[in-house]
Amino acid sequence: MTTKTIKRKIPAMSPVVAMRSAAIVAMGVIVVSAAVFRNQWLPKANELFAPRSASATPADPGPAATQASGHDHDRDYGHEGHDESHALELSAQARKNIGLTTAVVELQPYVRFVSMPATVIGRPGRSYVEVTALLGGRVTRVYPIEGEAVEPGQPLFDLRLTHEELVKAQSEFLRSAEELDVSLREIKRLQSAGAAIAGKTLRQREYEKQKLEATLNAQQQSLLLHGLTQQQINDILQKRTLVQGLTVMTPEHPKNGYEVAPKQAFTVRSLHVKPGQYVEAGAPLCLLMDYGELYLQGRAFEHDADELLQADREDWELTAIVEDGGEQPQVIKGLKIVFVDNEVDPQSRALYFYVGLSNHIVHESRSDDGHRFLSWQYRPGQRMQLRVPVEEWPDRIVLPVDAVAQEGVEYYVFQQNGNHFDRVPVHVEYQDQFWTVIANDGSIFPGDTVVMSGAHQLQMALRNKAGGGVDPHAGHNH
Repeated sequence: MTTKTIKRKIPAMSPVVAMRSAAIVAMGVIVVSAAVFRNQWLPKANELFAPRSASATPADPGPAATQASGHDHDRDYGHEGHDESHALELSAQARKNIGLTTAVVELQPYVRFVSMPATVIGRPGRSYVEVTALLGGRVTRVYPIEGEAVEPGQPLFDLRLTHEELVKAQSEFLRSAEELDVSLREIKRLQSAGAAIAGKTLRQREYEKQKLEATLNAQQQSLLLHGLTQQQINDILQKRTLVQGLTVMTPEHPKNGYEVAPKQAFTVRSLHVKPGQYVEAGAPLCLLMDYGELYLQGRAFEHDADELLQADREDWELTAIVEDGGEQPQVIKGLKIVFVDNEVDPQSRALYFYVGLSNHIVHESRSDDGHRFLSWQYRPGQRMQLRVPVEEWPDRIVLPVDAVAQEGVEYYVFQQNGNHFDRVPVHVEYQDQFWTVIANDGSIFPGDTVVMSGAHQLQMALRNKAGGGVDPHAGHNH
């Protein structure tokens, strides 16, 4: 049997049908691919076509944008839209490591200062007290040593009196006292005799008594002027012996306008005599120093006179900076100008002015033999810088220098928002050694919490986080 192969002729496909078939196949491939890779493209598509959240915060909004959207002090910068490139999150340990502190921003007046050099000096006519010998004699004992603290009324020197005038004055005083005693006994005898004695004789004795009392009083005043104390004069009257020696005492503090005289101790600045030395009346024995109240002698120029007088007239407070070389200089606040000199130094062309400085005892010690020594906080010759106020600006944002970081021409502060610190650019109106004045232009607001120290370290940490090089001097003020 013969097998025949029958060939059926298939009609050719039209171009339109072919194109439709290819499109169907391609669409099927796309659908299958989309289903397989949906985890990659679906989140991005949702983020692309989703409406922007009303609470999203721009990375670096300007003042106008901040004011237009409303200022919210409680906003959380950790939500969606937070720009991590301008924010830091610090642990409690990191804050302690850099000494970070924060405070709430407040508007306050700022007083602009100018710095002038000053030196601590003693008050002329007040701080230095020279003790002299009121009477001539020989020094038999010196009680204090140089540098010792002595209280008013404490003995300083013993003198054996050899002054002829004092010896004569004491002798006359003692003679007058004896004559007065004789006169009193005679009057008493006459009074006891009664009418047998004529009244004229009694009256004569009473007149003599009055003359002797007047003479005795004048001689007593003379002895006081010679340097004897009232107790020594009383001893002459009671014991009927002359004073052979004199103890020189530490003088009392003068009131100098105070209601009550100061009670602080003097310091023996220098001794001028030694035991066995003969001294004349009026010779210096020692120099005492009262360190309780001092002056700061400021040095200005002629053209600063108006500013100094204005500060004095407005009763503005001055600030002194102690030049001790430490990282944190000591600041003395609340100082007032006492007076401005009326003359300009012809050689240095300096105008001097004087500021009152109250001193304080910082240490006290005693030697083995009982001498007492005091260490005062401020010392004559010590150098300081006086900051004299010259202008006052109202309603400013004033921050410490360490609260502001600088990078190029930009200045930044770090605002605390929860556990984040966001860097905010600000406009600096003025900056001195201690304070920075920030313009109240909406960059930061009163009530915001900002970093008060460690801004430079935060700026360096932010640059490290971004992967940039660190400039060790960025934002550091010398």
